[in-house]
Amino acid sequence: MTSWAGRTAAEIAAAVREGKVSPREVVADHLARIDLVDGRVGAFRTVRSAAALAEADEVAARSDLARLPLAGVPLAVKDNLPVRGESCRNGSAATSAEPAAHDHVTVARLRAAGAVVVGLTNVPELCVFGTTDGVHGTARNPWDPARTAGGSSGGSAAAVAAGMAALGLGNDGMGSLRIPAAHCGLVGLKPGDGTVPRELGGGWFGMSENGPLATTVEDARLMLSVLADRPAPVGEPGARLRLAVSTTSPLVGAPVTSAYATAAREAGKILAGLGHSVDAADPAYPLWLGTTALAHWSAGTHVDTQGLDQARLARRTRVHAAIGARCLAGVERGGRRAQLRERFDSFFERYDVLVTPALARRGPRADAWHKRGWLHNVLTNSRCSPFTPAWNLTGRPAMTLPFGYLSSGAPCSVQLVGTPGREEQLLDVAAALEAERPWQRTAEVRP
Repeated sequence: MTSWAGRTAAEIAAAVREGKVSPREVVADHLARIDLVDGRVGAFRTVRSAAALAEADEVAARSDLARLPLAGVPLAVKDNLPVRGESCRNGSAATSAEPAAHDHVTVARLRAAGAVVVGLTNVPELCVFGTTDGVHGTARNPWDPARTAGGSSGGSAAAVAAGMAALGLGNDGMGSLRIPAAHCGLVGLKPGDGTVPRELGGGWFGMSENGPLATTVEDARLMLSVLADRPAPVGEPGARLRLAVSTTSPLVGAPVTSAYATAAREAGKILAGLGHSVDAADPAYPLWLGTTALAHWSAGTHVDTQGLDQARLARRTRVHAAIGARCLAGVERGGRRAQLRERFDSFFERYDVLVTPALARRGPRADAWHKRGWLHNVLTNSRCSPFTPAWNLTGRPAMTLPFGYLSSGAPCSVQLVGTPGREEQLLDVAAALEAERPWQRTAEVRP
């Protein structure tokens, strides 16, 4: 019998709606996959085996089953988003083990659409850093288990890439969704301001957005439509877009390796061949972008540590929060972000979509980064992923998608950046690249 683990969300939902398979069968297949490979991958903090099967039966009994867009689709939820009846540990020993009384609004929307939560996934402490390891476990890249799955949505990305869930729910404050998507060969979309409900603790001053992790552009579009509570947006067929390709690192001291630079240029060539206008052009990244990103990153952490037992936080988290306390007043004034928006608005008056490398280099090893020093963590994160923070600071939608492979065999990726409220343009460009350069959707993980 063919397993449903590894099928796309669209395929699963269609089969369930048509009565070809039951939600219980689909969920059971994914739970079996988790049992088989997660000891190698480390995606999940909590697997909801009995609860997920019971919820699958509830989906099957719904009178509106034939209309559910995500009927029976197994979902992995990042462990900083409350799931009713489960604790929300946020990667830390300092958070409460009490079960959540209510679902986060995004979880509630996905469940209402028929999705079944199979488990809560590992994150770095308070979702601060770009490697997923800590007191609750280490998430590894299913394509290269010696390497990190990225962070902070690393567990959700690893779960989807290894075929343990059809969709992953993550969020992105400085690249926390796009970075693990890029490492793990997924489509990861950070929506622009106002598209998907945020309601995420302090929200890192409005920089953090909830979004999908998926193996296809179709699945990402479908999940976004549910999260945004609107029909799946599709751009104008045959629209000729103005595209810019930039391989210049936005951060000083973060050079781009040839594999990632080549991927962005090759993506630009394909899009030009499809009739789009494509230029080589760099946004006006200021020299102070890195310090501005660090100020907001650390100040957000400072806010999130308030009320927690500081002695139970990792040292790197405490140092990051202490630096953030000194930056808080300047961050709250918001002057630097306003300047950035003005700089980039003028660039996007000329271009609809910006194409960049997703990362500057492959991910670091899957080690105990939470036990290492603050500076080592910050430098490692920044050198790996300099292309993501600018778009959180300015509220623009951005997504990463697989494009080719590294010499290790792990996926390479590119990033697309666009205009708030026009996520469909990014999805349309991504779909065109997917059609021209398809990718292997899930990794073959040895138990």
